[in-house]
Amino acid sequence: MHLVADSTCDISEADAAARGLAIVPLKVIIGDEVFADGRDIDAATLYSRMRSSSVVPRTSQPTPAEFEATFREVDSDGRAIVCTTIAAEMSGTHSAAIQAREALPGMDIRILDTHTVGPGHRLIVNAVLDAAASGADAAEIEGLVAGIAATMRLVFTVESLEYLRRGGRIGGGRALLGSVLNVKPILEVRDGTVEPLHRVRTFPRALDRIVEEVSRSAQSWGGRARVLVAHADQREAGAEVARRVSEIAGETVELIDVGPVIGCHGGPGAVGVAFHRR
Repeated sequence: MHLVADSTCDISEADAAARGLAIVPLKVIIGDEVFADGRDIDAATLYSRMRSSSVVPRTSQPTPAEFEATFREVDSDGRAIVCTTIAAEMSGTHSAAIQAREALPGMDIRILDTHTVGPGHRLIVNAVLDAAASGADAAEIEGLVAGIAATMRLVFTVESLEYLRRGGRIGGGRALLGSVLNVKPILEVRDGTVEPLHRVRTFPRALDRIVEEVSRSAQSWGGRARVLVAHADQREAGAEVARRVSEIAGETVELIDVGPVIGCHGGPGAVGVAFHRR
């Protein structure tokens, strides 16, 4: 089959190409400038600009035409195309991919809603790539993604809820907006929306609470958890969380940068962990 994903999986186009994955980028908009996510702007540049400028970046989904162009490009031999997207509840990206599929009725295109984003999407794409390399067919990939999504959790903390509020992605976390200053929220992407999980007084305690969530879920899964840690301009804190959850997962845990599109909404300073039953 051929594999496609939108750029919220936060895999660089170079790494994706090496593994046979085509990336359809979302866009980052800063003032009058428009950047293709991960292609024209990287995470470090975005966070530097966010910390030094009062201009709030925005994001935009790919157009159906952009998905259609990618589907046509990869379909050189009539094999099935499997495309994973950010949660439909979070973005019109999934709908754009569906529209592109409808414009290509002669092609076998499977559009899979991951119901997550960022590191959660990355974990799913990693599993899809591994399964495809082992010979799985499109139907097996669909079942795999559904199974992973059923137990996927994405828990994170942010320096401020303001970016989520401005971007309209705060979901039930809106209830925390009136909290006492310096209270650190712990949030979870649940069924494609951002919901409050806990709130604590300090950033170190927020990281502790995230690790505790991983440990609690891993225990309920018999110790079988696949985990990925992501940070937004918080590498030292992210590395420490990755070290701690590696002990829980019983395997080395990858640490990645939160990509530009997701970083626009969470803001610099975020740390999150995606994990699912292994």
